[in-house]
Amino acid sequence: MGRLFGTDGVRGVANADLTAELALGLSVAAAHVLAEAGTFEGHRPTAVVGRDPRASGEFLEAAVVAGLASAGVDVLRVGVLPTPAVAYLTGSLGADLGVMLSASHNAMPDNGIKFFARGGHKLADDLEDRIEAVYEQHRTGEPWDRPTGAGVGRVKDYEQGADEYIAHLLSALPNRLEGLKIVLDEAHGAASRVSPAAFAQAGAEVVTIGATPDGLNINDGCGSTHLEMLRAAVLEHGADLGIAHDGDADRCLAVDHTGAEVDGDQILAVLALAMREAGTLRGDTVVATVMSNLGFKLAMEREGLQLVQTAVGDRYVLEEMKDKGYALGGEQSGHVIVLDHATTGDGTLTGLLLAARVAATGRSLAELAGVMERLPQVLINVKNVDKSRVKTSAELGHAVADAERVLGTTGRVLLRPSGTEPLVRVMVEAADIEQARSVAGQLADVVKSALG
Repeated sequence: MGRLFGTDGVRGVANADLTAELALGLSVAAAHVLAEAGTFEGHRPTAVVGRDPRASGEFLEAAVVAGLASAGVDVLRVGVLPTPAVAYLTGSLGADLGVMLSASHNAMPDNGIKFFARGGHKLADDLEDRIEAVYEQHRTGEPWDRPTGAGVGRVKDYEQGADEYIAHLLSALPNRLEGLKIVLDEAHGAASRVSPAAFAQAGAEVVTIGATPDGLNINDGCGSTHLEMLRAAVLEHGADLGIAHDGDADRCLAVDHTGAEVDGDQILAVLALAMREAGTLRGDTVVATVMSNLGFKLAMEREGLQLVQTAVGDRYVLEEMKDKGYALGGEQSGHVIVLDHATTGDGTLTGLLLAARVAATGRSLAELAGVMERLPQVLINVKNVDKSRVKTSAELGHAVADAERVLGTTGRVLLRPSGTEPLVRVMVEAADIEQARSVAGQLADVVKSALG
C-alpha cells in the first residue's frame, strides 16, 4: 500500500478512494496510536471534529465520529468550520485530538482527513506512519481491543465553537477596520459564516460573495483558485480591497482596489513590515518555501529582513518556525502562518491582518503590496504522470539543466510533485514572461514524455 498521508492529510475522491470504512478505520487507528504514545494517559480522551460543507463530509463525519467513540474517545462535533478553527478549538478546549474533514481547494468530489495533535498542531510524520501501519494491520484481520459499557466515547455538538473562534480572531487584531469596504469571497466553503461575521465585527463594511454553500458548489468558479468573481465585485462595489478564501479557509489571496491580484508572497511582505514595525517579527525573519517569487526574496533583502526557505508545504514552513522560534511564514498560494495567533495557515486571520494594515497606514493595498515586484512566473500542472520519478528521470534531469543554462542568473526552474494530487508542477521564473512561458512549456512536454 502506498503512503496514505500526503503533505496535508489523507485525500481522495470521496466514496471511491476515501470511503466511510477508511475514515472509520483511520480514526480508530489514530485513537489507538495516540493512546500507545501516552497522549491519553490519566484522563478520558476528547477529540474535536469539524468539516467543510461538502456533501460527502456528512457521511465521513459520521464515520470518523463513530470510529473515535468506538475507541473510547469523547467527541465534540463542531460542524462546518474552517480548518484553522478546528485547530484553534483543539488547543483552546484542551482536546487530545482534532480531526478536520476537507479537501481544501480541491473540487467538490474530493475530500480529506487531517488530524491535529494536542494543542492544535499537525501530527508528526512518524505518528502518521504509525497510524497507517496500525490501520493496515487491523484492516487485514487483527481485531481491535474495544471498550464496552461506560468505556465507549460520548458524542456532543459544540455549537459555541464558531463564536469562540471569531472572538479569538478579533483579539489578534492590532486595530479596527472602520472606513474600509471589503469584498469577501468565501468559496462556498467552511468560512461562509464566520469570516463575514469577523470582518463586520471588526468594523469593516462587508460585501459577501460565494457564501451560500449547498454541499455541491464548494470552490466552483469562486474562491482563492478563481479570483475573477472577486475582482469583478471589488470593481463593481468600489471596494478598498477583496479577500478570497479556499474551501477550508486556511488560505487567503487578495485583490486591490484596481482588481489586481495580491498573492501570498505580497501578503507576507506587507505583514512582515507591519510586524517588524510592531516589534513582533522575531529575528527579523520570514519563513517561506522554494516556490516563493524571486521578487519576494529581493524585497526582503532590500528591507533588511532575512528569508529562510523550506520545502513546499505549510507543514514544513511551520516546522521551521517552531524549531527556530520565528513568528511569520507562509506560501505564495496564500497559506500564511502567524504563529503567535495560529498553529496553521488561517485565511480569515490573514485577511483581517492585511486589512488592518491598510486601515492603520491609510495607504491602499496596491501601494503596500508594491514593496515587492513579482518577476514573471509561469506554473504548469502536468497531470496523470508518475510523480515519484521526478528526481530519478535522466531525461528530465538533462532538460532541467538545459533550461537553467538558458535562464542563467535571471531566472530559475523548479519541478515539484504535488503532495495531494497525481501531478507534477513545473515552475519557471524569468525576467521576460515570454521566455518563462517558452521554457515552462518545453519542460512540461518533457515531463509528459518522460513520466507519462
